[in-house]
Amino acid sequence: MTESGPLVLVVEDEQKIADIIRAYFEREGYRVVRAADGEEGVQNHYRLAPDLVILDVKLPKLDGFQALARMRAHSDTPIIMLTALGEDYERLAGLRIGADDYVVKPFNPAELVARSAAVLRRARSQSVPQRLRIGMIEIDCDAHLVSVSAGEGPRRLIETTITQFRLLEYLARASPRVVGRGALLDACLPEGEALERTVDSHLSKLRRKLEMAGAGDVLESVRGVGYRLSAR
Repeated sequence: MTESGPLVLVVEDEQKIADIIRAYFEREGYRVVRAADGEEGVQNHYRLAPDLVILDVKLPKLDGFQALARMRAHSDTPIIMLTALGEDYERLAGLRIGADDYVVKPFNPAELVARSAAVLRRARSQSVPQRLRIGMIEIDCDAHLVSVSAGEGPRRLIETTITQFRLLEYLARASPRVVGRGALLDACLPEGEALERTVDSHLSKLRRKLEMAGAGDVLESVRGVGYRLSAR
């Protein structure tokens, strides 16, 4: 599994099915986080900002249609619905609400991965190259480059690890909100067994790199809460 692969949120209440989906996606280099019900799925979607959602229709607490509607209210994340065999109304309802594709149960996991890749390609082809600017910092999300503007001089490139880049990008997208350590851990290191203090270590090293480039005060630690990236 590649450490920087796309993040897939699988919202599926059946553990066995979720485990199969996880195994096939991770084999192809994706990162996977699972939610066991619709309510947890919506919360994780808002908190983690995944690249793709696999969303079952039959879910406890919130069904797939309710979860889909809430996700669509604040994001255009690609979403693939898992529907029951022969339930055409489910597929039509999902597409009307905003699903990008659907797969009928029982399904071939390899086909699900292939269709997910196609949905992601379409989404990326429709989007412009992503550059995030927070104060002096510019983040090129496509090229995985971070640079700092120091006055009128040339921009200074900062070398980051994959995890540091992932944390910085996540904070930039959330700015100016404060993001808790747990949320950063789940979003940026979901495949490991890291502790929240691991986030502190990565961000401490990142802050030193930003300070050396003249942008150390952009990354703020909010005591007892988490971190914030703010324009200065």
